[in-house]
Amino acid sequence: MALEDIGFYTLTDERARSASASSPLSRCELILTSACNFRCPYCRGLSEGQRGSIDPAAAMETVRLWCAHGLRNVRFSGGEPTMYRGLHDLVRYCRDHGVERIALSTNGSADVSVYRELVSAGVNDFSVSLDGGCCSTGDAMTGGVVGAWETVTDSIRAMADMTYVTAGMVFTEANVGQCVDAVLFAASLGVSDVRVIPSAQYNQALAMLSGLPDAALERLPILKYRIQNIRGGRHVRGIGGDVRDRCWLALDDMAVVQGKHYPCVIYLREGGEAIGRVGQRMRQERAEWVERHEPWSDPICRGNCLDVCQDYNRRFRELQGVEGRDRRSPRARAGGIRRLG
Repeated sequence: MALEDIGFYTLTDERARSASASSPLSRCELILTSACNFRCPYCRGLSEGQRGSIDPAAAMETVRLWCAHGLRNVRFSGGEPTMYRGLHDLVRYCRDHGVERIALSTNGSADVSVYRELVSAGVNDFSVSLDGGCCSTGDAMTGGVVGAWETVTDSIRAMADMTYVTAGMVFTEANVGQCVDAVLFAASLGVSDVRVIPSAQYNQALAMLSGLPDAALERLPILKYRIQNIRGGRHVRGIGGDVRDRCWLALDDMAVVQGKHYPCVIYLREGGEAIGRVGQRMRQERAEWVERHEPWSDPICRGNCLDVCQDYNRRFRELQGVEGRDRRSPRARAGGIRRLG
């Protein structure tokens, strides 16, 4: 399967074929703040050392370093990033320095005019949390914010008329019973795609979604990919079987909070250790981490690694010729990781 078939624009065969410690950064995510006006019951927030808002100068320096490494796609998240005062400046900087896709993860609670201004500044991808298909469940999943579900659905409709929008749906014991109706409702809002995932605490197979009608999946490639996996008995989260791939995704992809870079945003949110501090050596540090880290032996990776990440790593192995049990990168096997100048 070509990575393009999955539907995530950051995952391509060309990326897997050419990724290295010195290739352009394909995707980076910066967590701007832990502040949020919702209290979603499945959200455990950030750990103590990660809380607060990143200093605007430090945020801009992180983005500058990324752009110096040819950043192609960026995501700003939180907390709720629309509550961060330096957001527009970061978006404009990325736009002016050639970043192709500028994404924002939001709970959809801001006034529509805020999202319109962000599109004008350069945002061309919104991921909006929508964890229910009716107002009672939707409001409950925001922590009981009355009227939140209606506000969010109105925002999604408006944003979908502006640019690329996906609805991100997290399922737990509290709302999984309504998952089919909720997904069909989200799809009706005009979104470009729907992403479904169990919460880390729940982490159960979303078997009920296998009953979604095929007609509802045809224009939603990410949802179609995930439902096909579910129908085949594949879990959204977790490394299964004898998978022994390294996490080559980390070579040109990173998540940053409070000046530290992590393998991915899931590793960050599940309490994993940072690889290092943001700086000139971070690409080299990440390549060294890839070479020594065994995801199948790490409880965070083993229990939470997403299906898309595993498919990327499998495709990397195929396209870069990593064979047998020696699954270091071809560059490492040939004589060491190429160091950045």
